[in-house]
Amino acid sequence: MLKINGKTVFITGGSGYVGRNLVRALLSEGANVRALARSPRAASIVQQLGAQPVLGDLLDEAALAAGLEGADYLIHAAADTSHAAQSASQNTINIAGTSLLYRVARRQKVARALHISTEAVLLTGSPLRNATEDMPIPPTLAGGYSHSKSNAERIARNANGREMSVVVIRPRFVWGKDDTTALKQLLSANASGRLVWIGGGDYLTSTTHVDNLCHGALLALLKGQGGEVYFISDGPPVRFREFVSEMLASQGARPTAKSLPRFLVRRLAQLSELLSRATGGRLQGPLSLQEYSTLGVEVTLDISKAQRELGYRPRVSRAQGLAELRNYPLRHDEA
Repeated sequence: MLKINGKTVFITGGSGYVGRNLVRALLSEGANVRALARSPRAASIVQQLGAQPVLGDLLDEAALAAGLEGADYLIHAAADTSHAAQSASQNTINIAGTSLLYRVARRQKVARALHISTEAVLLTGSPLRNATEDMPIPPTLAGGYSHSKSNAERIARNANGREMSVVVIRPRFVWGKDDTTALKQLLSANASGRLVWIGGGDYLTSTTHVDNLCHGALLALLKGQGGEVYFISDGPPVRFREFVSEMLASQGARPTAKSLPRFLVRRLAQLSELLSRATGGRLQGPLSLQEYSTLGVEVTLDISKAQRELGYRPRVSRAQGLAELRNYPLRHDEA
């Protein structure tokens, strides 16, 4: 058992897909968990998991102070994850909310924090091959999500110091049982005919089963070096089309056979970006540059730093995770 038994952990985004699973993992290790909940429905989800809900959002200073009072650890998992070309709320939630959270955490004398970031902080639209944590964040990024999450990560790392140690992890393509994000969106796109393989989909991707993310997150929270970043994934990459097809098939869906040339899709994403900027986000094209950069090119991660410094090893293989998905079909009421 990790040395978190009896400790108090405050987590943001506790009712979301990653947050729910982190709450479960923390409770299984004997932690006392408080979770920020933006609505009564979110509070109900948190309570049903066995954690204590704290009603409020990332801009509610009083709620943050209440959740962090006397807490031993903070895990920041909340974010606006929209991949639209323009998302006005991302600067508010991902940047302003993150800045306020860490200011309050320092004031409340929280000793240690874990920041859930993403490989998207490195995405530009070009392939990202075998990325390591020492790669600098590019000056020009794929879209609003990459931009806002890179700024949030900078805020988190700048908050690291003698009074509060802050560690960052970057998972990629989170999936698994009770997946209400990637799998739900892929199923919807496939059913509506919007899912198309870019250049045949025959490029590599790293993936991160949610149980592997939780395992890596707790290791990083307890063992990671303050100010450092760690990639977390399922290990060796997989062909994008092969993996997504297996995910869809696990839910009884027949994957599309449609494919478009890469140059055409990239040009479409660039034009969509121009349209969104010209209209202040009022009009969106069929595919944003953020979506193209996330799903349309190779994105693979080197996790040797997490293996070396945290002792991280994936606990769930892709075969095990896919078998679990087949036995756990996504419910229509999951959100």
